[in-house]
Amino acid sequence: MTNPIIIGAGVSGLVAAIELEKEGYIPIILEATDRVGGRVKSDDLLGIPADHGFQVLLTEYPEAQRYLDYKQLDLLKFMPGSVIFKNGKMEKIGDPLRKISFLWPTTFAKIGSINDKRLIFQLSMAMKKKSIDHIFAEPETTTKAYLQNYGFSEAVIHDFFQPFFAGIYLEEDLNTSSRMFEFVYKMFSTGSAAIPRAGMQAIPDQLVSQLMDTTIHYNTEVSHIESKTVFLKSGDTLSADKIIIASDPAHFFNKGKLKERNWKSCYNLYFQSSGSVLKNPIIGLLPGQETLVNNFHYLNDIYDKTNQSNNTVLSVTIVNNHMLSESEMIETVKAELQKQCSIETGELLKMFHIKKALPKVSDLKYKPTGASATLASGIFCCGDYLANSSLNAAMASGRVAAELVIAGQESS
Repeated sequence: MTNPIIIGAGVSGLVAAIELEKEGYIPIILEATDRVGGRVKSDDLLGIPADHGFQVLLTEYPEAQRYLDYKQLDLLKFMPGSVIFKNGKMEKIGDPLRKISFLWPTTFAKIGSINDKRLIFQLSMAMKKKSIDHIFAEPETTTKAYLQNYGFSEAVIHDFFQPFFAGIYLEEDLNTSSRMFEFVYKMFSTGSAAIPRAGMQAIPDQLVSQLMDTTIHYNTEVSHIESKTVFLKSGDTLSADKIIIASDPAHFFNKGKLKERNWKSCYNLYFQSSGSVLKNPIIGLLPGQETLVNNFHYLNDIYDKTNQSNNTVLSVTIVNNHMLSESEMIETVKAELQKQCSIETGELLKMFHIKKALPKVSDLKYKPTGASATLASGIFCCGDYLANSSLNAAMASGRVAAELVIAGQESS
């Protein structure tokens, strides 16, 4: 039996290796970059972790609870709500059942009607009781149609649901499956949105720390795969009875054999700022598809850093760049933040154009089926694109791929 090869050291590939090690395998991971994490990476900005794209860990994710030590990650939690900037004014809306200070501002916020707020509470209660299996067995519609059918007004969809979920889905029309909406809403209703104190990179770093016997080859790009042989761009080859592709498999086979994955993109800009207008670990939203900025937050607010200096770091997410050049986009962001939020931005510290931020997925599932994760005899794949666009799905898919390798070895 040869050691199984895993292509890609993202979250799904690392989970696959963890599961294989439990069964006595000694995996080999081939990673094209210089570190683990895939789409989950962080850099340092002015002494504060800055993620490649605004990402959070939803603490109620079942797979995250299975594989991560939350205490060790030292999770920093966002408040269960948002600050919405409309017509130059701030409106705070949140879950008073989880933070009582939201009761008064949410009740009197000029966001939606009294009936809308009743429905938000009702939906939260319903999702707490609804099982994940039930959610993913439901017929699919779009999130927009789901909200309309539930009885929400167009005003609250425009002012709250659209900007909030556009930042999660990375698409503004809310065409994403209602299954994803219910799943995410359940996670928010029962848990917290959090970031490890060391940034989101701490998640793959913790996963890789669980590996005792796995060998990881960094800066090792795969050219293609033929049968059970992996051809590297260096010219070297490796062979294995079992191969797991924790990346887009279309890249490694003859053109046309597999269809390339479609992706959603976004921009994440980090600015130096003179202080926080939010003054709390909370997300600011700008409603309306005509605006360039979708959401923003201050790294200093979440990382407990002082806001009384010029080292305050502002994170801004753009879902739709409106066909602007990067220089036009930067100036438009500054103008919008000043006009809508009274935020004076300073130097642009960093800008990420994340071309492959989230995969476009249809027929959403909680985890992949064995059939969808099997490419050929002995060759399997994993990644959130096989189920739903989430960190939870990435972990679940890695587990499924490892189980297929183990089951195949036992039956051979």
